[in-house]
Amino acid sequence: MAFHAIGLMSGTSLDGLDICFAKFEKQNSWKFEFIKAETLPYPTDWEEKLRSSIHLSSEELLELNSEYGFYLGKAVKNFIEKHQLENVDLIASHGHTVFHQPQKKFTLQIGDGRAIKLETDLPVIYDFRSQDVLMGGNGAPLVPIGDELLFSEYSACLNLGGFSNISLKINNQRIAFDIALVNIVLNHIAKEFNKNFDENGDLARKGRIDEALLLRLNSLGYYKKVYPKSLGIEWCNENIFPLLKDYKAIDLLATFTEHISHQISEVFNQNQLNNVLFTGGGTYNQYLIEKIRAKTNTEIIIPSKEIIDYKEALIFAFMGILRINNEINVLSSATGSCQDHSSGIIA
Repeated sequence: MAFHAIGLMSGTSLDGLDICFAKFEKQNSWKFEFIKAETLPYPTDWEEKLRSSIHLSSEELLELNSEYGFYLGKAVKNFIEKHQLENVDLIASHGHTVFHQPQKKFTLQIGDGRAIKLETDLPVIYDFRSQDVLMGGNGAPLVPIGDELLFSEYSACLNLGGFSNISLKINNQRIAFDIALVNIVLNHIAKEFNKNFDENGDLARKGRIDEALLLRLNSLGYYKKVYPKSLGIEWCNENIFPLLKDYKAIDLLATFTEHISHQISEVFNQNQLNNVLFTGGGTYNQYLIEKIRAKTNTEIIIPSKEIIDYKEALIFAFMGILRINNEINVLSSATGSCQDHSSGIIA
Protein backbone atom coordinates (compact mmCIF):
# COMPACT_ATOMS: atom_id res chain seq x y z
CA MET A 1 0.00 0.00 0.00
CA ALA A 2 1.25 3.49 -0.88
CA PHE A 3 1.10 6.57 1.33
CA HIS A 4 1.69 10.18 0.32
CA ALA A 5 2.84 12.63 2.99
CA ILE A 6 4.27 16.12 3.43
CA GLY A 7 7.07 16.63 5.94
CA LEU A 8 7.96 20.03 7.42
CA MET A 9 11.32 20.76 9.02
CA SER A 10 12.69 23.97 10.49
CA GLY A 11 16.22 23.62 11.83
CA THR A 12 18.10 25.54 14.47
CA SER A 13 20.22 27.29 11.83
CA LEU A 14 17.05 29.09 10.60
CA ASP A 15 17.95 28.93 6.92
CA GLY A 16 14.32 28.30 6.02
CA LEU A 17 11.38 25.93 6.11
CA ASP A 18 11.98 22.61 4.33
CA ILE A 19 8.85 21.13 2.73
CA CYS A 20 8.97 17.66 1.23
CA PHE A 21 6.17 15.69 -0.46
CA ALA A 22 7.01 12.03 -0.92
CA LYS A 23 5.48 8.66 -1.66
CA PHE A 24 6.18 5.72 0.68
CA GLU A 25 5.43 2.10 -0.10
CA LYS A 26 5.94 -1.06 1.92
CA GLN A 27 6.52 -4.40 0.26
CA ASN A 28 9.30 -6.48 1.83
CA SER A 29 10.80 -3.24 3.09
CA TRP A 30 9.92 0.46 2.97
CA LYS A 31 10.75 2.42 -0.21
CA PHE A 32 10.42 6.16 -0.82
CA GLU A 33 10.22 8.48 -3.78
CA PHE A 34 10.58 12.28 -3.72
CA ILE A 35 7.75 13.99 -5.58
CA LYS A 36 8.33 17.69 -4.74
CA ALA A 37 10.56 19.45 -2.27
CA GLU A 38 11.65 23.02 -1.66
CA THR A 39 13.08 25.31 1.00
CA LEU A 40 11.20 28.51 1.75
CA PRO A 41 13.63 31.09 3.18
CA TYR A 42 12.17 32.90 6.20
CA PRO A 43 11.30 36.56 5.72
CA THR A 44 13.53 38.72 7.95
CA ASP A 45 10.75 39.37 10.47
CA TRP A 46 10.04 35.63 10.88
CA GLU A 47 13.71 34.75 11.18
CA GLU A 48 14.02 37.32 13.96
CA LYS A 49 10.83 36.15 15.69
CA LEU A 50 12.05 32.56 15.79
CA ARG A 51 15.60 33.48 16.74
CA SER A 52 14.46 35.58 19.71
CA SER A 53 11.62 33.24 20.78
CA ILE A 54 13.74 31.86 23.62
CA HIS A 55 13.51 35.29 25.34
CA LEU A 56 9.71 35.71 25.13
CA SER A 57 7.31 35.75 28.08
CA SER A 58 4.94 32.78 28.34
CA GLU A 59 2.04 34.80 26.93
CA GLU A 60 4.10 35.99 23.96
CA LEU A 61 5.34 32.44 23.35
CA LEU A 62 1.79 31.03 23.34
CA GLU A 63 0.83 33.72 20.84
CA LEU A 64 3.82 32.87 18.63
CA ASN A 65 2.98 29.15 18.84
CA SER A 66 -0.43 29.85 17.25
CA GLU A 67 0.86 32.46 14.81
CA TYR A 68 3.64 30.18 13.58
CA GLY A 69 1.16 27.30 13.22
CA PHE A 70 -0.95 29.42 10.86
CA TYR A 71 2.24 30.53 9.04
CA LEU A 72 3.17 26.85 8.46
CA GLY A 73 -0.38 26.02 7.39
CA LYS A 74 -0.43 28.81 4.79
CA ALA A 75 3.03 27.76 3.53
CA VAL A 76 1.86 24.16 3.02
CA LYS A 77 -1.40 25.25 1.41
CA ASN A 78 0.53 27.40 -1.09
CA PHE A 79 2.98 24.53 -1.72
CA ILE A 80 0.10 22.13 -2.49
CA GLU A 81 -1.62 24.65 -4.81
CA LYS A 82 1.60 25.71 -6.55
CA HIS A 83 2.56 22.13 -7.44
CA GLN A 84 -1.06 20.95 -7.88
CA LEU A 85 -0.47 18.06 -5.50
CA GLU A 86 -3.09 15.38 -5.08
CA ASN A 87 -3.57 12.40 -2.75
CA VAL A 88 -1.90 14.07 0.25
CA ASP A 89 -2.68 11.70 3.14
CA LEU A 90 -1.17 13.79 5.93
CA ILE A 91 1.23 16.52 7.01
CA ALA A 92 3.93 15.80 9.59
CA SER A 93 5.47 18.88 11.19
CA HIS A 94 8.59 19.01 13.32
CA GLY A 95 7.90 22.58 14.42
CA HIS A 96 10.60 25.00 15.55
CA THR A 97 12.56 24.18 18.69
CA VAL A 98 12.58 26.93 21.32
CA PHE A 99 13.59 24.97 24.44
CA HIS A 100 15.16 21.56 24.76
CA GLN A 101 15.90 20.44 28.33
CA PRO A 102 15.17 16.70 28.52
CA GLN A 103 16.91 16.43 31.92
CA LYS A 104 14.05 18.62 33.23
CA LYS A 105 11.47 16.58 31.28
CA PHE A 106 10.53 19.23 28.74
CA THR A 107 11.15 20.22 25.15
CA LEU A 108 9.18 22.75 23.10
CA GLN A 109 8.65 22.85 19.36
CA ILE A 110 6.28 25.68 18.43
CA GLY A 111 3.87 25.73 15.48
CA ASP A 112 0.47 24.46 16.64
CA GLY A 113 -0.54 21.52 14.44
CA ARG A 114 -4.22 22.34 14.89
CA ALA A 115 -3.62 25.68 13.14
CA ILE A 116 -1.92 23.83 10.26
CA LYS A 117 -4.98 21.56 10.03
CA LEU A 118 -7.36 24.54 10.00
CA GLU A 119 -5.45 26.07 7.07
CA THR A 120 -5.06 22.88 5.02
CA ASP A 121 -8.00 20.67 6.07
CA LEU A 122 -5.61 17.69 6.20
CA PRO A 123 -4.61 15.41 9.11
CA VAL A 124 -1.54 16.81 10.87
CA ILE A 125 0.91 15.04 13.16
CA TYR A 126 3.05 17.30 15.34
CA ASP A 127 4.98 17.46 18.63
CA PHE A 128 7.02 14.33 18.00
CA ARG A 129 9.52 14.93 20.82
CA SER A 130 7.60 15.60 24.07
CA GLN A 131 6.34 12.06 24.66
CA ASP A 132 9.88 10.67 24.45
CA VAL A 133 11.17 13.24 26.95
CA LEU A 134 8.36 12.35 29.37
CA MET A 135 9.40 8.70 28.98
CA GLY A 136 12.93 9.53 30.15
CA GLY A 137 14.46 9.99 26.70
CA ASN A 138 16.39 12.84 25.13
CA GLY A 139 13.57 13.52 22.65
CA ALA A 140 16.34 13.37 20.06
CA PRO A 141 17.54 12.26 17.64
CA LEU A 142 14.34 11.05 16.01
CA VAL A 143 15.50 10.42 12.43
CA PRO A 144 17.17 7.05 13.27
CA ILE A 145 13.85 5.27 12.59
CA GLY A 146 14.14 6.54 8.99
CA ASP A 147 17.82 5.59 8.84
CA GLU A 148 16.88 2.10 10.01
CA LEU A 149 13.97 1.57 7.61
CA LEU A 150 14.89 3.74 4.59
CA PHE A 151 18.72 4.03 4.55
CA SER A 152 19.95 0.76 6.07
CA GLU A 153 22.58 0.16 3.36
CA TYR A 154 24.98 2.62 5.06
CA SER A 155 27.11 1.95 8.17
CA ALA A 156 25.87 5.28 9.53
CA CYS A 157 23.99 8.43 8.60
CA LEU A 158 25.42 11.82 9.56
CA ASN A 159 23.45 15.05 9.41
CA LEU A 160 25.38 18.32 9.31
CA GLY A 161 22.87 20.99 10.26
CA GLY A 162 22.77 23.38 13.20
CA PHE A 163 24.16 20.37 15.06
CA SER A 164 25.87 17.27 13.73
CA ASN A 165 24.10 14.07 14.66
CA ILE A 166 24.81 10.49 13.72
CA SER A 167 22.91 7.23 13.76
CA LEU A 168 24.57 3.83 13.46
CA LYS A 169 24.16 0.21 14.49
CA ILE A 170 26.10 -1.22 17.42
CA ASN A 171 25.44 -4.80 18.53
CA ASN A 172 22.40 -4.92 16.24
CA GLN A 173 20.85 -1.87 17.91
CA ARG A 174 20.31 1.48 16.20
CA ILE A 175 21.90 4.16 18.38
CA ALA A 176 22.19 7.87 17.72
CA PHE A 177 23.46 11.03 19.32
CA ASP A 178 24.50 14.62 18.66
CA ILE A 179 28.24 14.88 18.01
CA ALA A 180 28.94 18.63 18.00
CA LEU A 181 27.60 22.03 17.01
CA VAL A 182 28.06 22.94 13.35
CA ASN A 183 26.13 25.64 11.47
CA ILE A 184 24.64 27.20 14.58
CA VAL A 185 28.18 28.40 15.40
CA LEU A 186 29.71 28.74 11.92
CA ASN A 187 26.77 30.83 10.65
CA HIS A 188 26.91 33.01 13.78
CA ILE A 189 30.60 33.79 13.13
CA ALA A 190 29.99 34.31 9.37
CA LYS A 191 27.67 37.21 10.25
CA GLU A 192 30.84 39.15 11.19
CA PHE A 193 31.53 39.16 7.43
CA ASN A 194 27.90 40.14 6.61
CA LYS A 195 27.30 36.62 5.30
CA ASN A 196 24.60 34.15 6.34
CA PHE A 197 27.09 31.28 6.11
CA ASP A 198 30.68 30.51 5.14
CA GLU A 199 30.18 29.32 1.54
CA ASN A 200 32.26 26.19 0.82
CA GLY A 201 34.24 26.97 3.98
CA ASP A 202 36.24 29.53 1.93
CA LEU A 203 36.63 31.93 4.87
CA ALA A 204 37.66 29.19 7.31
CA ARG A 205 40.29 28.07 4.80
CA LYS A 206 41.97 31.50 5.08
CA GLY A 207 42.02 31.53 8.89
CA ARG A 208 44.64 30.33 11.37
CA ILE A 209 43.83 27.48 13.76
CA ASP A 210 44.30 28.61 17.35
CA GLU A 211 45.66 25.50 19.08
CA ALA A 212 44.89 26.70 22.63
CA LEU A 213 41.24 27.42 21.77
CA LEU A 214 40.99 24.13 19.88
CA LEU A 215 42.19 22.28 22.98
CA ARG A 216 39.60 24.04 25.17
CA LEU A 217 36.82 23.17 22.72
CA ASN A 218 37.88 19.52 22.43
CA SER A 219 38.11 19.26 26.24
CA LEU A 220 34.43 20.12 26.88
CA GLY A 221 32.71 17.58 29.12
CA TYR A 222 29.94 16.76 26.62
CA TYR A 223 32.38 14.83 24.38
CA LYS A 224 33.28 12.46 27.21
CA LYS A 225 29.63 11.58 27.91
CA VAL A 226 28.32 8.27 26.63
CA TYR A 227 25.27 8.11 24.38
CA PRO A 228 22.37 8.65 24.33
CA LYS A 229 23.04 12.37 24.54
CA SER A 230 21.82 15.50 22.78
CA LEU A 231 22.68 19.17 22.46
CA GLY A 232 20.50 22.28 22.60
CA ILE A 233 20.92 26.01 21.95
CA GLU A 234 21.07 26.54 25.74
CA TRP A 235 24.23 24.38 25.91
CA CYS A 236 25.75 26.38 23.07
CA ASN A 237 25.01 29.72 24.76
CA GLU A 238 26.50 28.49 28.02
CA ASN A 239 29.53 26.51 26.83
CA ILE A 240 30.57 27.63 23.34
CA PHE A 241 29.90 31.32 22.73
CA PRO A 242 31.70 32.46 25.93
CA LEU A 243 34.87 30.71 24.66
CA LEU A 244 34.79 32.53 21.33
CA LYS A 245 35.26 36.07 22.58
CA ASP A 246 38.45 38.06 21.86
CA TYR A 247 39.47 36.13 18.73
CA LYS A 248 39.53 37.24 15.09
CA ALA A 249 36.44 35.93 13.30
CA ILE A 250 38.46 34.39 10.45
CA ASP A 251 40.53 32.39 12.97
CA LEU A 252 37.39 31.33 14.83
CA LEU A 253 35.97 29.86 11.61
CA ALA A 254 39.20 27.94 10.97
CA THR A 255 39.45 26.70 14.55
CA PHE A 256 35.82 25.72 14.95
CA THR A 257 35.84 23.89 11.59
CA GLU A 258 38.90 21.97 12.78
CA HIS A 259 37.07 21.20 16.05
CA ILE A 260 33.99 19.85 14.22
CA SER A 261 36.12 17.67 11.92
CA HIS A 262 38.05 16.30 14.92
CA GLN A 263 34.92 15.32 16.84
CA ILE A 264 33.22 13.72 13.81
CA SER A 265 36.28 11.74 12.68
CA GLU A 266 36.82 10.50 16.27
CA VAL A 267 33.34 8.94 16.19
CA PHE A 268 33.98 7.39 12.75
CA ASN A 269 37.30 5.90 13.82
CA GLN A 270 36.17 4.64 17.22
CA ASN A 271 33.28 2.77 15.60
CA GLN A 272 35.28 1.59 12.55
CA LEU A 273 32.58 2.74 10.14
CA ASN A 274 32.84 1.58 6.50
CA ASN A 275 30.69 4.20 4.83
CA VAL A 276 28.65 7.16 6.06
CA LEU A 277 25.84 9.00 4.27
CA PHE A 278 26.27 12.78 4.69
CA THR A 279 23.25 15.10 4.58
CA GLY A 280 22.28 18.61 5.73
CA GLY A 281 23.57 22.05 4.73
CA GLY A 282 27.03 21.45 6.18
CA THR A 283 27.62 18.84 3.45
CA TYR A 284 28.20 21.77 1.05
CA ASN A 285 31.06 23.05 3.24
CA GLN A 286 33.89 21.62 1.11
CA TYR A 287 36.60 22.66 3.56
CA LEU A 288 34.87 20.83 6.42
CA ILE A 289 34.43 17.68 4.28
CA GLU A 290 38.13 17.80 3.29
CA LYS A 291 39.10 18.11 6.96
CA ILE A 292 37.00 15.07 7.93
CA ARG A 293 38.33 13.02 4.98
CA ALA A 294 41.91 13.75 6.04
CA LYS A 295 41.29 12.32 9.52
CA THR A 296 39.53 9.04 8.70
CA ASN A 297 39.52 6.07 6.31
CA THR A 298 35.71 5.89 6.43
CA GLU A 299 34.14 6.34 2.98
CA ILE A 300 32.13 9.56 2.87
CA ILE A 301 29.02 9.26 0.68
CA ILE A 302 27.66 12.54 -0.73
CA PRO A 303 24.17 11.75 -2.14
CA SER A 304 21.83 13.66 -4.47
CA LYS A 305 20.92 17.27 -3.64
CA GLU A 306 17.38 16.16 -2.73
CA ILE A 307 18.63 13.78 -0.05
CA ILE A 308 21.24 16.28 1.24
CA ASP A 309 18.63 19.02 1.60
CA TYR A 310 15.44 17.16 2.48
CA LYS A 311 16.32 13.91 4.25
CA GLU A 312 15.08 15.19 7.63
CA ALA A 313 11.81 16.54 6.19
CA LEU A 314 11.41 13.23 4.32
CA ILE A 315 11.85 11.24 7.53
CA PHE A 316 9.37 13.39 9.46
CA ALA A 317 6.82 12.69 6.69
CA PHE A 318 7.64 8.99 7.15
CA MET A 319 7.30 9.28 10.95
CA GLY A 320 3.85 10.77 10.40
CA ILE A 321 2.81 7.71 8.37
CA LEU A 322 4.12 5.34 11.04
CA ARG A 323 2.26 7.34 13.71
CA ILE A 324 -1.08 7.36 11.87
CA ASN A 325 -0.73 3.55 11.56
CA ASN A 326 0.22 3.31 15.25
CA GLU A 327 3.62 1.80 14.38
CA ILE A 328 6.86 2.49 16.28
CA ASN A 329 8.47 5.72 15.07
CA VAL A 330 10.88 6.48 17.95
CA LEU A 331 13.68 4.10 18.94
CA SER A 332 14.56 3.98 22.63
CA SER A 333 18.07 2.79 21.72
CA ALA A 334 18.59 6.18 20.03
CA THR A 335 16.87 8.50 22.51
CA GLY A 336 17.32 6.69 25.83
CA SER A 337 13.60 6.50 26.63
CA CYS A 338 12.20 3.52 28.55
CA GLN A 339 10.82 1.80 25.42
CA ASP A 340 10.24 2.13 21.67
CA HIS A 341 7.01 4.01 20.99
CA SER A 342 4.73 5.70 18.48
CA SER A 343 4.95 9.45 19.05
CA GLY A 344 3.24 12.58 17.75
CA ILE A 345 -0.05 14.35 18.43
CA ILE A 346 -2.67 13.81 15.71
CA ALA A 347 -4.80 16.82 14.76
